[in-house]
Order: sequence, then C-alpha cells, then structure tokens
Amino acid sequence: MSAFTGTGRLARLVLRRDRIKLGVWVLGTPLLGVALASSVTEFYPDEATRLGYAEAALTSVVARAFNGPIFSADLGSIVVVETYLTLALLAALVSTFAVVRHTRQNEETGRAELLGAAVVGRHALLTAALLVVVGANVAAGVLLGLSFAATGLPLAGCLAAGGAIAGVGVAFTAVAAVTAQLTVTSRGANALAAAAVGVAFLLRAAGDVLGERHGLRLESAWPSWLSPLGWGTQVRAFGAERWWVLGLPVALLAVATLAAFGLARRRDLGAGLLAARRGPAHAAAGLLSPIGLVWRLHRGSLVGWSTAVVVLGVSMGFAADEVNDMVAENPAAAEVIAAMGGGVDLVDAFLAAMLGLFALTVGAYVVQALLRTRADESDGILEAVLATAVSRGRWLTTQVTGTVLGAAVLVLLAGLSTGLGYGLAAGDPIGWTLHLGGAGLLQLPALLVVAGLVTALLGLAPRWSVAASWAVLIGFLLLGQLGAALDLPQAALNLSPYTHVPSVPAVEVTVLPLVLLTGVAGMLLTAGLAGFRRRDVPS
Repeated sequence: MSAFTGTGRLARLVLRRDRIKLGVWVLGTPLLGVALASSVTEFYPDEATRLGYAEAALTSVVARAFNGPIFSADLGSIVVVETYLTLALLAALVSTFAVVRHTRQNEETGRAELLGAAVVGRHALLTAALLVVVGANVAAGVLLGLSFAATGLPLAGCLAAGGAIAGVGVAFTAVAAVTAQLTVTSRGANALAAAAVGVAFLLRAAGDVLGERHGLRLESAWPSWLSPLGWGTQVRAFGAERWWVLGLPVALLAVATLAAFGLARRRDLGAGLLAARRGPAHAAAGLLSPIGLVWRLHRGSLVGWSTAVVVLGVSMGFAADEVNDMVAENPAAAEVIAAMGGGVDLVDAFLAAMLGLFALTVGAYVVQALLRTRADESDGILEAVLATAVSRGRWLTTQVTGTVLGAAVLVLLAGLSTGLGYGLAAGDPIGWTLHLGGAGLLQLPALLVVAGLVTALLGLAPRWSVAASWAVLIGFLLLGQLGAALDLPQAALNLSPYTHVPSVPAVEVTVLPLVLLTGVAGMLLTAGLAGFRRRDVPS
C-alpha cells in the first residue's frame, strides 16, 4: 500500500461534505465579480473619468495600499483594481478554511483515525483535500474570467484576472497545508493561516506604496514579490499580461505540499509540531462564571479584530480628506458615494459610507462569534457545560451578551479611529474623533438584528444555522455595497437592517429607526432563546 492509497475515494468524500460550501464559492465568485464589474463600468463610462481615476489611484497612498497598482486607464484595469482585494481575500480565506477543515479538524475530531483504520495511505487525506480545493479555485477562476468577458471586456485580460484570483487561492491552499501540520487544533491552524494572509497583505501594500510611477503604470517595489497577494497584481491583467507569474503559486503549492508531507511523517496522528502550551494548575476565578468563559474564548479574536479595525479606520479617515479630488471629474462616482452615504457633502457621505462598511464587516464578527456556540454543541462541549448549574437560557444569553459587547467595542473603535484619521488631516482630531465615535455606536442596533437572526437560527433551525447565517450576512453586504450602484428598488434595500441606520455625519440622527431595529432584534433574540430551551441538545 502506498502513501496515497485511497486518495480518490477521500476526494469524493471531501466533495460530498463540502458540496454546498464549495458550490457557493465556485458559483458565487463569478456572480460577485460580474456585479462589481458592472457597477465599475457605470462609474467610469468614458475616457476622461477613467484617466481621472488612474491619476487618483497613482497619486493616493491610501489607494495604492488598499487597491493595489494600476497599469493603464483601460476599463478592464480599473475593474481589476476595484475588485481584486475583495475577491483575493475571499479566495485566500475560503481556501485555508477548507484545507484545515479536511485535515487538522479531521484529526481533532477523530475522523482521521477512523478513516486511517481503512485501506488509506498516510498522505491520502491531505492530498485529497488539496486536490479538491485547488480544483475549486481553478473552476472559480475560469468562471470569473468568463463572467468578466460577458461584460464586454477583452478575453485575455479577463482570463488573466481570473487566473490571478485562482492563483491567490492556490497559494494559500499551500500555506494551509503547512499550518495544519503545526498546531494541535483547527482554530490554531486557521489562526496561523489568517496571520499569513495578513502578512501577505502588508507586504503587498508596502510594495505598492514604495513603488515607482511610470506614466499611467505603477511598478511595485520588491516587498510585493514576497506576497502571494502581490503575485496576483503582478499578473497585470489588462496591462501587458505576465502569464509566467501564474507559475509562482503553482511552485509554492509544490514546495509546500512536499514540506507538509515531510512534517506529517515527523509527528503522531492528532499531534502538532508546535507543542501546546501548558495552562496554569488552577483556573482563574473568572472562569467559574459563563461570562468569564466567554471572555476567555473571545478575547484573542476581539484583539485581532480591534487591531484591524483601528488600522483601517485611520487609513479611511485620511482617505476622506482626498475624496473631493478623487471624484472631481467623475459625477457618477460622486453620485454613488452620496447615495451610499445618504448626504450631499461628499466628505460626510464618504465617512458615513465607511462607517456603514465597518458595521457590515463587524457583522462577520457577530456571526463568527455566535456560531462558535453551534461548534461547541456539535463537539459535545455544551453538554458538559449544561451538566453543571448553568441553565440553557443563561448560557446562550451570556454568549449573545459577550458577542454584542464585542461588536459595540469594534464599531466604537471604527468610529474613533476614522474620526482620528480625518481629524488629523482636517486639523481637528479631538472634535472629529468624538463625533464619529458616537456615529459608530449608532450602527449597533443593526448589529443587534444580525445577532438576533443568528440566535433565532441557532434556536429554531440549528442544522441550517451556519449556512443560513453567512448567507444572510452576504445578502446584507450585497444590498449595502451594490444596492445604490445597481439602483435596486427601495423595497429590496429595506430588507437590510443597515439601510435603516441614520447615515451620520451626512444626515441628522433620527431615533425612531434605531428603536424599531432594537425591537426587531429583541423579538428575534426571544424567539431564538425560546427555541433553544425547547429543542434537543445536540440537534
């Protein structure tokens, strides 16, 4: 029996387990891509607006850091600049989570030991996961390229853009193959892979900020070449394509796969190469209560989210000072910013739109934190907790309370940091910091509705809670980001709780929508708690 015996059957098992998740990714990527491309086409309909965009993208440090380099003023190049970061980060995170799920998590839950009792080679499980995830990335990249081409863009550039996104996914598939060998838990492996994504973003951003301009083309500095996210931009879709750069993710995959095989041979099944830290002999007094346990479990994630929010907030604040120059010759973009922000003054509208975007992002934290309860239930941890004096209602209420408090901290930090960034540029840091800090907290009722929806799903439809929670949040994201650009009817926009939050500082505060959102959240939370008390655990 070879080390790869049973790979084909295990690959079919991976496909069966993740047929919905991978299907959504493979089909959702081109749909999201074509929606974003269509909105960009509407913003920049003629050569003058495209030249203005290219000039702003080359001169703005913030635009270089977040959007990446631009290589021409063609429409296709602008589409890539506007869509690349979103699609690349999604590809990176989906790929790492999928690989860890079918490798380290299988060992953590005992599935790998059960599968290993059959006629299965030592490397078959990892190889099957890599084959499926790489195949999904390739399929998503091809469909993305074809969807771009369907909007009328040149085919070669479209395929290069799709290949760039697929290459990012393949590169981080390789990263996850290694991190899965290092830690004992799937959470640890995912954390290491996510940290690698963050480092890759910083390297790419540094390379583009330090790059040199040549006409309407930006030559990135050397740090960008150290980043898989930088490789995707260096393919230069719609700008004298460099097809050979697509070989870099493939080379990384080959090297990382060999390294993962070597590391797997050096450890026991279920163990990691990084030794787990031994905890204290006695637990802290705070762990005697459910809220203390929630804080212990969520503090690492909250610190990471807070750091990212502060960095992005300060950057967006500085960018707000440049918004008038960036859209001076583009009335379409100005109209969209005004529509998203809900005001006439472009700076205020931009700041309001950024706070709304932060709130949407923090919604992902809410979903992630509350779905941890479903994982605890599936893994049997909840049964052990409920065997103590902790009731079901108290346990779930504590989880929701901890999550909502974390979300409040994040939106407050988003407002304070954005206000600080803009205030430093405008000459009034204290005033703008306090003003936007309060505006950030106004986003909390919408997040309460998100928490209520997730709680209701956990209590009433636990088996569908994970997929449905993320689907609802993605729906809110699409309505918030593309609703104004695609001129969707108000009835559709009203489905999102974020639509009803006053767009401060662009408009005045109105209390009634916030009260109604809080009431809706209360009803959803009550329904979820009632359902959780009555259903079986686990269910």
